Amino acid sequence: MDTYNSKDWIRPIIYFHKSDTFRKLLWFLVCIGIFTAMIAYLELSYLKLGEKSYVRNIPIMHNLLGFAISMLLVFRTNTAYDRWWEGRKLWGNLVNISRNFAIKVNNYLPTTDVNNRQFFKQLIVTFPESLHKHLQLEKTRLELDEDAHPEIPDFYDSHHAPMQIVDTMQKKIIQLYNQEVIDGYQLMILDKEVATYMDICGACERIKNTPIPFTYSSFIKKFIFIYTFTLPFGFAFTLGYFAVPIVMFIFYVLASLELIAEEIEEPFGKDVNDLPMGKMSLTIKKSVTGIL
Repeated sequence: MDTYNSKDWIRPIIYFHKSDTFRKLLWFLVCIGIFTAMIAYLELSYLKLGEKSYVRNIPIMHNLLGFAISMLLVFRTNTAYDRWWEGRKLWGNLVNISRNFAIKVNNYLPTTDVNNRQFFKQLIVTFPESLHKHLQLEKTRLELDEDAHPEIPDFYDSHHAPMQIVDTMQKKIIQLYNQEVIDGYQLMILDKEVATYMDICGACERIKNTPIPFTYSSFIKKFIFIYTFTLPFGFAFTLGYFAVPIVMFIFYVLASLELIAEEIEEPFGKDVNDLPMGKMSLTIKKSVTGIL
């Protein structure tokens, strides 16, 4: 994830980042530019359709559909950003939970109990690293897919590393209670902290394996394609060959919004703007190491 100065206008305008939508859409922009130029030539120079008055009413359709497509894209980007922000809140909560749990372990266990303190330190640090890898597995993304995926090894493997770490910590807490190292009140506190780890894991999995419904995403792409590729038929009459850059710019704006939504709707991937789970895991490691 890139950190930048939001008050800087110059760099975002003149700098094309490797994840910039312009790079991804370049060939599409060239194609739609050529297509628009061909339509403008046929209508104005070859078929001379501009002389017919009824043909000039074509842009009315785009005026009516423009509001609809703008509302769809606003909802699309807002929904994608909500997923990204929820993922950020979950990992921020994981950082806080890990610190609080380490503080409680540090205060509840005797300072002479080095083995148990190191035991919890290792597991608290391992959990975010394990969750990071778990969320980036392809089988995690496809867990709820209705189609079988035999090409993915051990797709139905019951091995769930974050769950096993939490289970190990839970058993250790019960063991400490049975050995009277901690009392009943401390047992309930630590048990609640450990349960929160699985709540965070489950919420992250919900975001990971439940994408935006395919029908909705497919409809928006079709809508953008049809809308932009019919623009030349109307714009050529009023703008002439100036319709080429204008149609290219309209397509760039609409398609870029869809690409941005696609990138941020899955915050646990490996794209530039996805959550820096590795760095947050390192933050947890530094904090827990300092406490224990």
